[in-house]
Amino acid sequence: MNFQQKIEALPHAPGVYLMKGKQGEILYVGKAKVLAHRVRSYFQTSADASPKTQAMVSKVVDVEVMATGSEVEALILENNLIKQYHPRYNVILRDDKHYPFLRLPLFEDYPRLQVVRRVKKDGALYFGPYVFPGALYEMLRLLRRLFPLPNCKIKIDGTADRPCIEYEIKRCLAPCTGNQSRDAYQKMILQVKLFLEGKGTTLLEELRTLMKKEADDLNFEAAAVLRDQIGKIELAWERQRITSKKMEDQDVIAMVRQGVVAGICTLFIRAGRMIGQRNLFLDHVDGTSDEAIYTTFIQQFYHTDEKIPCTILIPLSLPESPLLESWLGERRGGHVDLVTASRGRGASLLDMALENARLSLEERLMARDGKRSTLEKLQELLHLSRLPERIEGYDISNLMGNHAVGSMVVFEGGIPKKSDYRHFKIKTIEGANDFGMLSEVLSRRIKALEEPGAIPPDLILVDGGKGQVSAVREVFYQNQMGEMDLIGLAKERGERGERVYRPDLPEPILLPPASPATHLLMQVRDEAHRFAVSHHRKVRSEAMFASPLQQIEQIGKIRRRALLRQFGSIARIRDATLEELAQTPSMNLNAARKVHEILKTKKL
Repeated sequence: MNFQQKIEALPHAPGVYLMKGKQGEILYVGKAKVLAHRVRSYFQTSADASPKTQAMVSKVVDVEVMATGSEVEALILENNLIKQYHPRYNVILRDDKHYPFLRLPLFEDYPRLQVVRRVKKDGALYFGPYVFPGALYEMLRLLRRLFPLPNCKIKIDGTADRPCIEYEIKRCLAPCTGNQSRDAYQKMILQVKLFLEGKGTTLLEELRTLMKKEADDLNFEAAAVLRDQIGKIELAWERQRITSKKMEDQDVIAMVRQGVVAGICTLFIRAGRMIGQRNLFLDHVDGTSDEAIYTTFIQQFYHTDEKIPCTILIPLSLPESPLLESWLGERRGGHVDLVTASRGRGASLLDMALENARLSLEERLMARDGKRSTLEKLQELLHLSRLPERIEGYDISNLMGNHAVGSMVVFEGGIPKKSDYRHFKIKTIEGANDFGMLSEVLSRRIKALEEPGAIPPDLILVDGGKGQVSAVREVFYQNQMGEMDLIGLAKERGERGERVYRPDLPEPILLPPASPATHLLMQVRDEAHRFAVSHHRKVRSEAMFASPLQQIEQIGKIRRRALLRQFGSIARIRDATLEELAQTPSMNLNAARKVHEILKTKKL
């Protein structure tokens, strides 16, 4: 079936379509209510198509479609595929950090607060996100001043012999020893829950009632403790900014565009109080409408582990609002409203988010322009054939040739792109041969560049001088790589400056010490070294503590555990008879014979 026949045979059903280039790379992922109508519209002559869409369509040689049962299913699948492939022509959300939350597992007998990065549907309560980690830990310190929560990881069952120092300084009531009953502990946790939910008024009323009761019962010391606690809570509560008297949970989203980049600020309001904000960025938004950008942002932002409020405030109505509300409601487990506001308190919140988005985008663009200036200076300084937008740095780490590993780090636009970092376990080189190891790593990397969608580097940097550069150049020749910029960065013994070695220059280039371009190259080199050394240490550590049983074929994880549980040590397994080994759970005669033979003869 040729391309045109495939277009004509598209199903009249909701689903997702993938536009592919000539090397099989995914150019664009989209969803459709009716696949046939949506995909065909791309290939019909239209003056309304943006230059970006026209450029994308000109590269399409194949279309793959996946039909779904509903539009919501298509939306979910579209998000998953965009996250998997990062297509060139999709609007992609940048800064995919997982901000911390406070987790409170109320279903436990003695729940403790935990700092986590992902929200799971495990029955626990999650509070956040805390965009600034400092604010999170300040909240934890405040909670432990207000409520004597245990700050340890020991099992709490009331049987401990004696309390720790936290009890002595009145930071814990020692439930581990039985000093604080389970019922009393649960009451305290419910107070913590009220505080984190922003229900300060309810909490204070409960504490005042309890204080009065203690005073009426002549328990003046307990009443005084409650009085002090009430004062601290009132002071902490006054410091939080009130944005609404309705005590609702809502997110406020506003966007600023400049060129091909959009900056979006999200304000987080919980129980009527602003608890933080998050600034994110969307690239390649040229030719994309504001409505489409807001829709894409909501899809990608709430597709992650963000806690979804009941109300999301945006500055304009979206054509796909009903679909988004349905999807968000399923994820939240309750109704979600996408609302707009042109006046009143809602408009003021949108203005606040808009101003924060503007400031954040200006700061990002200034930093990006500075990085681009550095890259242009680097191109000029080293006489590179192209602007080094993507730099790959390589290094080798080994100890006398043992447990050798290679590292690849990636900088895009002068910024580390850690999702593209790679480790290489050296497979073909024995002994302390750094040149050979570097050649193996680059050969494997060049092979990987042949895969569809692989992004080639503009500049390859190796840690070293003439020898390392010559080794990599030979790999280039063998693989017919053609013109690819290659440099080695080294500090000569006795020299204070950094020198760059190029394969086509007889003498190294001495870099100016104070130049930002020099600092960028040093950062790439040092990051490659750090990444290689850290992985080498991990590999050495794993090898040091590896069980000899791991080197025996047919003996997997289950059998290793069974043998160690049965005999207690490798020495006892070695001394065991063949019959004893065969009678071990999960073992059979062939596996027992293998263990008996190898441990006896090879002395692993």
